[in-house]
Amino acid sequence: MSEKKDNSEMNEEENSAPEAEKAAENEVTLSEDELKALCREHVCPSCDVMEEAKDERLRALADSENLKKRLTRETNELKKFASESVLSDLLPIVDNLDLALSHAKDLDACKDFVMGVDMTRKLFLETLARHGLEAVGKIGEEFDPNFHEAMGMAQVAELTDGCVAQVMQRGYVLKGRIIRPAKVMVNKLD
Repeated sequence: MSEKKDNSEMNEEENSAPEAEKAAENEVTLSEDELKALCREHVCPSCDVMEEAKDERLRALADSENLKKRLTRETNELKKFASESVLSDLLPIVDNLDLALSHAKDLDACKDFVMGVDMTRKLFLETLARHGLEAVGKIGEEFDPNFHEAMGMAQVAELTDGCVAQVMQRGYVLKGRIIRPAKVMVNKLD
């Protein structure tokens, strides 16, 4: 009986070998593009699943583009204002130089000292300006709550109503962004 099984298994193998050869001869090779085109034409061309997959793919592409744009914008913003904290830490130095000049400007004995402090202040401000820092708050300019902080009112007949009459502390702007508002007295005529 075992011989019969072995013979039948052999016959099956002999029969399957020619079928495999025939299948290999009938096999058609398609390029990947041709296969994709055939799939689009014949496999579910009006299927909702295919449309949903297309929509998801388009949404994913749009999301990735938006992410790239946002990261680029945030990187540029970070680069633009990276020096803000250092520059804001240097502002008290400018304030102290201004204070030294205001106290010693009328003393003849300090004439050379005042000239040295003034030169240092100008050099320091030029250096800060090269990094995008600008001073705001000048007597006579129109009061702007975006750049000025009103400390009180003053009456100066030579100035128009609502303009800066006195600067108590100069303000600074870095590339359009306010770092410190100017503390000012606003002119108020009766």
